Amino acid sequence: MNQKYDVVIIGGGTGGYVAAIRASQLGLKTAVVEQGKLGGTCLHAGCIPSKALLRSAEIYSNAKNADKFGVIAPEVGLDFSKVQARKEEITERLFKGVQHLMKKGKIDVFEGKGSILQSRDVLVRFNNDERETILNSRNILIATGSRPRTLPGLEADGEYVMTSDEALQMKELPNSIIIVGGGVIGIEWASMLIDFGLEVTVIEYADRILPTEDKDISKEVQRLMKKKGVKIVTGAKLLPESLEKGEGVSIKAEYKGKDTTFSAEKLLVSVGRLPNIEGTHLENTKVEVEHVIQTNEYYQTDEPNIYAIGDVIGGLQLAHVASHEGIIAIEHMAGENPVPLDPSLVSKCIYSSPEIASVGLTEEEAKEKGYQVKTGKFSFRAIGKALVFGESDGFVKLVVEEESSKLLGAHMVGPHVTDMISEAGLARVLNATAMDIAHTIHPHPTLAEAIGEAALAVYGKEIHA
Repeated sequence: MNQKYDVVIIGGGTGGYVAAIRASQLGLKTAVVEQGKLGGTCLHAGCIPSKALLRSAEIYSNAKNADKFGVIAPEVGLDFSKVQARKEEITERLFKGVQHLMKKGKIDVFEGKGSILQSRDVLVRFNNDERETILNSRNILIATGSRPRTLPGLEADGEYVMTSDEALQMKELPNSIIIVGGGVIGIEWASMLIDFGLEVTVIEYADRILPTEDKDISKEVQRLMKKKGVKIVTGAKLLPESLEKGEGVSIKAEYKGKDTTFSAEKLLVSVGRLPNIEGTHLENTKVEVEHVIQTNEYYQTDEPNIYAIGDVIGGLQLAHVASHEGIIAIEHMAGENPVPLDPSLVSKCIYSSPEIASVGLTEEEAKEKGYQVKTGKFSFRAIGKALVFGESDGFVKLVVEEESSKLLGAHMVGPHVTDMISEAGLARVLNATAMDIAHTIHPHPTLAEAIGEAALAVYGKEIHA
């Protein structure tokens, strides 16, 4: 007998399980179908495990430089097995937390592969056996996430060539690595591995790393990564057919008009992610797919009772975005009146060392949209707490509309900026001006004083410059 639900969610990652909790809160009978583990990529192969490794790398780097703080630590070593064990412990603890939330919400969880038979039926093929069941539902939410993209000829082999999935499971660190791609994930890995003591080379096709960030941020991050010892090669076209494996790897790239060879023990491919759409059998529905699933602003597809969120619909591939999309989709199903998500209000974070964070328009984007802009910029070098931390590189930059002083965007690089960006995010939501931010009293000594000073800098009134 088919089991009946108000909503069946295919995919139990961050977007899927948050949507399930919201559905439960609204009194909807809810099921989640997950082939892997609840928490998905973010919890098990992305956000959480990578940040755990980044934290260990930061502690290791700080310990090696402890003498700058008057702390003598002559025998600093690294036990990478313990680094990995700590990562697994954190992940397992959070995984159990998600399981508890499913039980608390009386949400049924089916461990298996979900596919759509027709607009209201989901077929579940259970893991590890041949059992099947059909879930009948008034609504279906697709939240199947994404996987690392590779390049032809650079497929992961588990030994020489890796994606982030394989890199997270390394049992020991190599001495050197080539990272293909200087985007968000590539720069996080470059930062982590240089702090672990590896020789790191980043090869990026664009003319700068982090090409979607504000140019001033990109330039500063490149300077600071080079200062840490990362070799950064931009404007380079990789030649995958030249890959050679043996005692390590070597590969050529067209760089400055000639073929240049790069060599290391390992190669990490970090060139984006692909949506997990295959196998969901969307051909059985009216759902339109153009590389990604097409939806309206409430994440509803052309099949009115089928919704999709997260990486399978493209856009900002961020866990917090998927969660918010899931809440909007569920509330729309339930007849609520949710406010559509505005991508320009989404804060974006990069957890390298130094950290990077932004919200809203870059200076270049604002000008392209026809705004007359002013900017305010303030360095962490003049912030007392940054000097106390020993992390005074970086700055805060605000982009405002010249006539109204309305905040259009905020861009930060430096210590703990991923924890600071939400102030600017709230300012964007409230349509605040730079003077509103300047009038906000920032306690002293804090890193957030840089935001207040950058706001004053818009008017040429910064105090400590």
